[in-house]
Amino acid sequence: MSDRGDRLVGIERDPPLLRHRIQTVATPGDRGDDADASSEGKETDGPCQNPSPSVASDRTEQLGLFGAIDAPFRGRDAELAARVEREHAESAAIAARLPRGVFFGTSTWSFPGWAGIVYSRRATTAELAREGLAEYARHPLLTTVGIDRGYYGPIPKTDLARYAAQLPPRFRCCAKAPEAVTTAASPDFLHAPRFVDEMVGPFLEVFREHTGPFLIQFPPAGREAGSPAGRFVESLDRFLGALPCEARYAVELRDRSLLTPAYRDVLAAHGAAHVLNYATAMPMPAEQASAIPMSAAPFAVVRLLLRPGTRYEERRDEFLPFDRIVDPNPEMRRQVVEIVRETVALGHEVSVLVNNKAEGCSPRTIRALAEMLASDGS
Repeated sequence: MSDRGDRLVGIERDPPLLRHRIQTVATPGDRGDDADASSEGKETDGPCQNPSPSVASDRTEQLGLFGAIDAPFRGRDAELAARVEREHAESAAIAARLPRGVFFGTSTWSFPGWAGIVYSRRATTAELAREGLAEYARHPLLTTVGIDRGYYGPIPKTDLARYAAQLPPRFRCCAKAPEAVTTAASPDFLHAPRFVDEMVGPFLEVFREHTGPFLIQFPPAGREAGSPAGRFVESLDRFLGALPCEARYAVELRDRSLLTPAYRDVLAAHGAAHVLNYATAMPMPAEQASAIPMSAAPFAVVRLLLRPGTRYEERRDEFLPFDRIVDPNPEMRRQVVEIVRETVALGHEVSVLVNNKAEGCSPRTIRALAEMLASDGS
């Protein structure tokens, strides 16, 4: 397996040059569709030491931000603002009882249907995508967020700076790796230099304080081309070994056939986490956790996307405008809370990212999970 311990990690001293050893990996395979990714405004180691953020949880500091709602854009609606004030007060009481090191967030933040839940005015998707992150980050239970737009192309540094200006200190975001390096049909599949140049480097240069685990999501792979799981693991090993040690990486599968002991061992060798997902073709999170123990990585990521066996388009049409729970899944919630408890007991941080298509409304699902976690029993 690749050794990450001998690489320079001087990006902070000289960000533009990204002086570290890179291996180019180009592995053929087949292409799978991404189930939830979309552009901004839609939801879409001979191991180096895994970086540990300077703060395990800034919930106390963040709760201090939740005074009167001051919308970051004009036209605040008094009735909606009052509803958001009540939501903040109730959620702050829940957040105060959560264990340290737990971060809840949504796949992205720009949903008009969250007016009165997250946002104190009615706004368009475009307005929320550009200016809504500040109010999103004021919600007591929303302490992380996904950034999916990088899946489709590089995010300009000016946009990263704009995001940073809207966030409180040490509020971390989980960015999804570019499609070009995670889709087997791409000529740049598992090509570390492109991933570093397009995403890891710019994030560490201008968005470092807000950089959480990078999400490396692989669509279903290996079926058309007959690519064996072993070849994928070998390529993943080289890819992870070529990445800067300063960041955290979490790998997400959409093909259960790749969930093998060899895959587990590669992640452990590089200090990377397996994303425990709730998705169409994957086992439930608890079954994945039995294959990849929570102790295998120094942090954990859970993504709740789609009830297994369902399709993205169907759920989107059924759940719009994403302002209420439509399809609650008590068993999924129970499993997630148990996983979070186990992770916290190990002294590790855990990020739980929720998509609207999981149950109908991400913030409502998060509140339900937080209430369970904050209680004495689940």
